[in-house]
Amino acid sequence: MSINSKARRDAKKRQLKHEKPAGPQRPSIEPHAELRDPQGALLGGIVRREGEWTLGLGGRIVGESQSAARVLAILKRAATLHEREGTAVRLTCSTTLRSAAHQEAAAQGLSFEQFEAKLAQELSADVAAMPVQGGATH
Repeated sequence: MSINSKARRDAKKRQLKHEKPAGPQRPSIEPHAELRDPQGALLGGIVRREGEWTLGLGGRIVGESQSAARVLAILKRAATLHEREGTAVRLTCSTTLRSAAHQEAAAQGLSFEQFEAKLAQELSADVAAMPVQGGATH
């Protein structure tokens, strides 16, 4: 074995130690909507991750869906609730999300506003059907 080949092998080993290992790739996350208060604090948002729309509210992920119309309608509903409570909000939305939501509603024979109203009715019915939890007081 030559001295030069051992030196090359050792140099290659040192170089590999200094290179960062290629760990698991993080999924690409595309932001598509933001709900902010007047101070600019993020109240909610929608991102697209691995082909699914992900909705976050209050710093937590609250759901994922294939439905752009559903997540956008829920975020708009959250904006309305904040405004009813006296907090002015600003909702920005990407054209990609807006177009996907409107196309999805149109595929169901609805305008996006009609889709929102239908979803609001469904959510209200779900809340009304939920059992009341808590202990009885005497």
